[in-house]
Amino acid sequence: MSIKQVRPDKRPGCNAPGGHLGKVCHWRYKRVMSTMNISLPDALKAFVDQQVHSRGFGTSSEYMRELIRKDQDIQRLKDLLLEGAQSAPGAPIDAAYFDGLRTRVNTRNAS
Repeated sequence: MSIKQVRPDKRPGCNAPGGHLGKVCHWRYKRVMSTMNISLPDALKAFVDQQVHSRGFGTSSEYMRELIRKDQDIQRLKDLLLEGAQSAPGAPIDAAYFDGLRTRVNTRNAS
């Protein structure tokens, strides 16, 4: 595996109008990006290529970044669920709770 640093705003076409969403996204965040090369069996490479084409990704890198972001979200959710499971029990959630919640939201929206 090799990794190199690339400044997104220095990449060819990154600031070009009508560029890929991924390129706009990289430019927007102005982060230094690392490049990672991975090896895949032919069957997985074909699957990635098919997903890129059918789901509207501009490149396989955009697809992989999306997978990683989703995995990060899943991990954050698991952490929050574990944190909640380890916390002290709260007040019971019943019809009165939801009625009070609706009242607070409606009062706030009316202001």
